[in-house]
Amino acid sequence: MGRRVVITGMGVCAPNATNLADFKAALQEGRSGITFHEQLKELKFGCQIAGQPELTESHIANYFTPLQLRGLNASGLVYGVIAGKDAWADAGLPIKETESPDWDSGIIFGTGILGVDKFRESIHLVDAGNTRRLGSTSVVQTMASGISAYLGGMLGCGNQVTTNSSACTTGTEGILMAYDRIAAGKSERVLTGSCSDSGPYVWGGFDAMRILPRKYNEKPEMASRPFSASAAGFVPGSGAGALVLESLESAIQRGAKIYAEVLGGVANSGGQRGTGSMTAPNNEAVQRCIVSALESTNTPKKAITAINGHVTATAKDATEVANWSIALERSGKDFPYMNSFKGMLGHCLAAAGSIECVGTVLQFNSGQIFGNINTEDLNPEISKHVDPSKIPTQTQDFAPEIIAKASFGFGDVNACVIFKKY
Repeated sequence: MGRRVVITGMGVCAPNATNLADFKAALQEGRSGITFHEQLKELKFGCQIAGQPELTESHIANYFTPLQLRGLNASGLVYGVIAGKDAWADAGLPIKETESPDWDSGIIFGTGILGVDKFRESIHLVDAGNTRRLGSTSVVQTMASGISAYLGGMLGCGNQVTTNSSACTTGTEGILMAYDRIAAGKSERVLTGSCSDSGPYVWGGFDAMRILPRKYNEKPEMASRPFSASAAGFVPGSGAGALVLESLESAIQRGAKIYAEVLGGVANSGGQRGTGSMTAPNNEAVQRCIVSALESTNTPKKAITAINGHVTATAKDATEVANWSIALERSGKDFPYMNSFKGMLGHCLAAAGSIECVGTVLQFNSGQIFGNINTEDLNPEISKHVDPSKIPTQTQDFAPEIIAKASFGFGDVNACVIFKKY
């Protein structure tokens, strides 16, 4: 079984809040962070709305040195540093100031792509023959591992410092990777999370695929409609989430607060066979991922009291709910409570899993199930499997004991993690 692993710190930089306390309040209240973007209108996007963290220069300056701020033009990296450093501070962990790093602490911080705007800036300078103007940080702002490298240096971590990338599964997969490393005794603690850049160069491809909603440009807060009969596509989002995973022994020794226990989980792929493709999940693989996560953590199917789904506000929502019902062998009123935060956040792509895991874990401490917004017109295909009361439209008082959280990504990749109240 290995060592027990717990969560001792969390941080977030999300479209509807840029610190943990505000994020919790926003989820409780059903507050949307999806807004209209004039730039997308000027660029003739069909979908002119998105979820993007709102940050001031003074707020960003609290996390970077003046030298690091020079030429900084990578939104995902900024979001990741904010969430990561906040999670570290929330865990009550010191920053190594001596010549010797903290050999027991590592970082697994993922991303899809990093520094898109910096890439664009660099391309123009190179094409104009102004290579010398690129600056000394253009490489670290655009390499995928730039986010873990930045955090590793800022915090002085001497254990494994690396980056994972698995599309929209990235953040949830990172938690499983961190769990495995700590359970195996290779690290005492790991800062794990994921981030995603903002802007038209990230979101343009999805707009071209016509999988984003186009009817809500004048009412953006209503656009992302998970579980809904009127779901018209996912709203693009961005940001970062971060969690400090730590061995239970270390957490107790430090006297750290504990948000929840991580029981483990499973990541798999559908091989782009059967119903699976580059952009759609293999239903059998999704079901196997959920069942394997339960089996690997010795969690009975009846023990799951809540689910935080991937549920992107597309026609696939009903299929996902059906997959959960089949995997858990539960339906109707016997089905666990289920929610999706994408109604408030949009789909934050590589950052989705980590941001949503932070929100999922917050439910243990608040004794609540956070509500789903824009789901009043529940898809009738979902009602065939689940009693409508199990997909609440408002936050409800409830004491979850074990919550399953899953993410599914392009490339037909899946991850499911099991959290338990400590």
